[in-house]
Amino acid sequence: MDHSPWLKLFKATVIAVVFFFRAFLAIFALVYRPSTMDNKNLTWKKLSSHYIHKGPWATLRSDRCEMPNGHIVEDYYVLEYSNWVNAVAITEDNKILMVHQYRHAAGIVSLEIPGGVIDEGETPEQGLRRELLEETGYLFDDFEPLCTIYGNPSTADNQTYCFLARGGKKVQEQHLDEQEEIIVETFTIPQVKQLLLDNKIAQALHCTGLFYALNKLGAL
Repeated sequence: MDHSPWLKLFKATVIAVVFFFRAFLAIFALVYRPSTMDNKNLTWKKLSSHYIHKGPWATLRSDRCEMPNGHIVEDYYVLEYSNWVNAVAITEDNKILMVHQYRHAAGIVSLEIPGGVIDEGETPEQGLRRELLEETGYLFDDFEPLCTIYGNPSTADNQTYCFLARGGKKVQEQHLDEQEEIIVETFTIPQVKQLLLDNKIAQALHCTGLFYALNKLGAL
């Protein structure tokens, strides 16, 4: 009796079993491999802190810290700011409100979305409603949170709250601070997308808010 067909089938079965077993082990290793980075505590311990400057818009402090490996970091400088809020603000005729204003540190006239500092005692939404009314004269009541981000978590401690605001109506003229000069302009959604592509919006926090808003609107 010729057993060669059965022998070939047996060999093929053994090869297939070995192949699938090795594949299983490879997948298992990928899924269940412990990550040393995930399990490692990267947080520094603050040992002491003192203030170098305190001002109405920014405060500078110096921290002495200990890293998880025991290394001591002397004089790590941190800028303390109030939290900020901004919005991709869409009017009742579906235009996006943008503002032009001079930014002295960069020495540029910057095209931005409206927003500003959250005053003490305000929620982000309350601060945003006030800022929109003061900077643009438009009243908004429909706010949807988009994201909460840090401008520079390496050196600054404050957060920026980004919203999508809809249905804005012009109800008054601007009410600006003494050192504010702001020109308001409206753009269509395609125009704003082109401004981003042409690198015409220099404020990184505002580019982030616009990205989240356009994604929410299905306009990317």
